Amino acid sequence: MLSKPAEIFDRDVEWAELTRFATDDRPGATLGVVSGRRRQGKTLLLYELTRATGGFYFGATEATPTESLRRLGEALGLYTDAAGPVHLTDWAAAVDALLALGRRRPVTVVIDEFPYLARASRDLPSIIQHALTPGRAERTESRTRLLLCGSALSFMGGLLAGSAPLRGRAGLELPVAPLDYRAAAAFWGIDDPLLAARLFAIVGGTPAYRREYVQDDAPSGPDDFDDWVVRAVLNPARPLFREARYLLAEDPDLRDAALYHSVLAAVAEGNGTRGGIAGYIGRKATDLQHPLTVLEDAGLLAREPDPLRSGRSRYRITEPLITFYQAVMRPAWTALERRRGTDVWRRSQRRYASAVLGPGFEETVRQWALRFAAPETFAGIVAEASAATLTDPASRTSHELDLVALGEPPPGDGPRPLLAISEVKWGRTLGRPDLDRLERARDLLSRRPGVEASATRLLLASGDGFTEDLRESAAGRDDVVLVDPERLYRGH
Repeated sequence: MLSKPAEIFDRDVEWAELTRFATDDRPGATLGVVSGRRRQGKTLLLYELTRATGGFYFGATEATPTESLRRLGEALGLYTDAAGPVHLTDWAAAVDALLALGRRRPVTVVIDEFPYLARASRDLPSIIQHALTPGRAERTESRTRLLLCGSALSFMGGLLAGSAPLRGRAGLELPVAPLDYRAAAAFWGIDDPLLAARLFAIVGGTPAYRREYVQDDAPSGPDDFDDWVVRAVLNPARPLFREARYLLAEDPDLRDAALYHSVLAAVAEGNGTRGGIAGYIGRKATDLQHPLTVLEDAGLLAREPDPLRSGRSRYRITEPLITFYQAVMRPAWTALERRRGTDVWRRSQRRYASAVLGPGFEETVRQWALRFAAPETFAGIVAEASAATLTDPASRTSHELDLVALGEPPPGDGPRPLLAISEVKWGRTLGRPDLDRLERARDLLSRRPGVEASATRLLLASGDGFTEDLRESAAGRDDVVLVDPERLYRGH
């Protein structure tokens, strides 16, 4: 295992997978695919990997095939200490030249921003497929570890899918996701859980937002948070100001920007169902199949099935900065461009709390249940965690549950364990009535077929804490779990 460079924060799993792939000493060229949205640190990972292994790195640009081949030939000439650039007549010759680098030893070969090349040369994936044909001498006599990397998720997601040429050829398919909320707090140097939650609700876990985009300007403490938002996020002179717009513009599959912004605005306003989105933007629900699919493929929307209502699902924005932009910045864009960020932020406090911080806190609690809660907390390992709607047939009312945690399906046709249901509130102190409501919901669920609710925990999570009455009621009860920001960030 190669030592991870100090410049790379976290990413232990990704580095381990990459080094395992790159140092594989078996004969035969192999292919890997690395994907993830921009600014997650993919290039740093791959560049440091090539440095650590003595490999070859090529960063593609938007260019004609002829120019790209010339640039690649120049880079190969420098890497191999040739007398001059390597002449590459076409992409078939180029791929064979890359495979030839690994004739004597395993050589890491990275092609970064691969979609630029593949969109200009549509047959490139098929050429790579042919080059990696089993039994072909150029493959069997090589130990090149070829890594294709790209930020266009819709393109990269289809590279190995279905009937795509490269399906079945890759030995590594590595997504590089944003940092989780705990890692993000450590990356920003934030020790206060409340401050970390408020910050994460805006910038999420994208590493570049901490470095290049704000030039290492982080809130110095809770009292500096409001000033930081104005100077770092709502400031037209900072790159973070327009970043949410650029996230849409970067993906070439997102052609109708106005429609996609409207869809995201609808979701940011709390309209998570297809019908709710359609009503908000003034379209028929049947017209939304394509834009919703495109936004999902681009990694900007996630569709989460309702575990208690078959066939129902809700959409959630995956990038916190987009939620913040749609809820706070977009409605006041003209004022922000005129540098009235302080006024806009002061007027937006309620909107920030309800449309950004509240939903963000709910998602953080779900991630805590999935990733950090100890198995004994829920008497089992959480396999799925999402919001759900519970219908009460007797009173014809609905209960909105902020978290429904399910365990692994049991063998056979037995009922699936329902590990927990939850009430999550950022700006309200939870009390005994909230526990009573969850107890009623659990009672309803215990009568439903298909779930096992006898050991279901009742989870209450709040950014403002809990009443003394609730704490006394929860004391000594294994079935009641109280979660505050301190436990979210440091406990299990």
